Amino acid sequence: MNGIYDEARIALHAVWTRRWLALGIAWATCVLGWLVVSQMPSRYTSTARVLIQMNTLLPQQMNGVPTDTTRDITSVRQTMVSAVNLEKVVRGTDLANTVSSDRDVADRVASLALAIKVDAQQDNVFGLTTTMSSPRLAQQVTQKLIDVFVDGNLAGDRRSNTQSLAFLDQQLAQRQQQLQDAEAKRADFQNRYLGSLPGAGSVSDRIGASRAQMAQVDGDLAAAQSSLAAVQGQMAGTQASLPGAGGVTGGPARARLAAIQGQLADARARGYTENHPDVVALKAQLSAATGAARSEPAGVAGGGTPNPLYLSLQSMLADKQSQVAGLRIKKAQLQADLDQLNAKLAGDPAVAAEQGQIERDYQVLKDQYDQLLAQREQTALKGQAQSQTDRVRFSVIDKPTLPRAPTAPNRFLLLTAVLLLGAGAGVGGAFAMGKLRTTFPTQARLEKAAGLPVIGSIGEVVTRRQSEDRAKKLKLFLGGAAALPAAYVLLLGVELLQRGMAA
Repeated sequence: MNGIYDEARIALHAVWTRRWLALGIAWATCVLGWLVVSQMPSRYTSTARVLIQMNTLLPQQMNGVPTDTTRDITSVRQTMVSAVNLEKVVRGTDLANTVSSDRDVADRVASLALAIKVDAQQDNVFGLTTTMSSPRLAQQVTQKLIDVFVDGNLAGDRRSNTQSLAFLDQQLAQRQQQLQDAEAKRADFQNRYLGSLPGAGSVSDRIGASRAQMAQVDGDLAAAQSSLAAVQGQMAGTQASLPGAGGVTGGPARARLAAIQGQLADARARGYTENHPDVVALKAQLSAATGAARSEPAGVAGGGTPNPLYLSLQSMLADKQSQVAGLRIKKAQLQADLDQLNAKLAGDPAVAAEQGQIERDYQVLKDQYDQLLAQREQTALKGQAQSQTDRVRFSVIDKPTLPRAPTAPNRFLLLTAVLLLGAGAGVGGAFAMGKLRTTFPTQARLEKAAGLPVIGSIGEVVTRRQSEDRAKKLKLFLGGAAALPAAYVLLLGVELLQRGMAA
């Protein structure tokens, strides 16, 4: 323990004997360090918080594609600090006073890109952090960035919709002209090749439709012939007159006339008007039956009265015969049309291929036109919605702050560190010089170095004049040593004063 105490005393003695060297090193180190700290530029940080919400009157899905809100917000976040917006910030703030050419503007934009940070704090809340050389400039840049983004977003959306509408109108005009040309080509082909052919569509479609109609007519004709045969069978087993008193019996024409008159009376009893299709048809049949009854003999004498059932069967027979005759005529007409279509297809096979190509081109153009028209309507609706509300709602939660103190560098800490470093450098320098210039401060140290015993030691004798001189130098040393922390305190006061003036 005594050895450690002795070594400490020796070290302190070595430093104290070279105290002026230690004080000079401390002052030099502190002055140099404080000069470096003073040259460091102050950096002030202004912060703000904003809320970005996608606000639209339109449905959540347009064109079958769902709206990706997260992607839209991320895009807004990226475009906020775009080069275009930063250039507007440079030209709209005090930074404009520091630029004189486009190159200077580009340099300021590059530095702003590094000085501005956008951090996502919550789902739709973002924090803006701007670090500049002065507090007012930091606040000004942050506020200008918010204003530029809001204005650019509103104008950009409406300008984008206007451009989209103009593009769609141009495309619609082109498709409309192409569609008119296709319609003219289609009509010309119809007039040249298919004007006399029945039906609609291509030759193959018309043949298929004719065959379907033919099959239906064949079924109806078979059913009508079966009904006609049944009526004829019933008439064969029914007497024309009933036995009874003699009278005059009318022929089939008069019986049909009576049946039609009964049907007409029944239709009128049901409330049918004279323009009703059934009444009009019965009138036409009545006119024909009246002419046939007039040409028939007035009557023949018989031994009985006419059988009402037989007369009704005669009327039904006439209806079935006319129905069968009409179906046969229709079948013959369909067969003639089908033969004509087959002849046209067999005579010129390229006609069907050409018509198919024309129809496909026409349908493609029509689908494209309808799709463009739907997109145009959706874009116009979107523009009308954005004229009533903003697509992006940009709300400022916390306004840009005006920093009161620089965020960097921390001069209080740096000044203190320089003071401690200077003191340590002075003590260390004096101690190192003591090690380089070896002396023997104690009798034991001399015995150890020489290897010989030391008989005795003589203390230093100081005269009165030397004592006064040493006291004066000690006061000067203490004054120089005290001036060092005083300078430190003065620098702290200057720093506080500069912060107050900057704020």
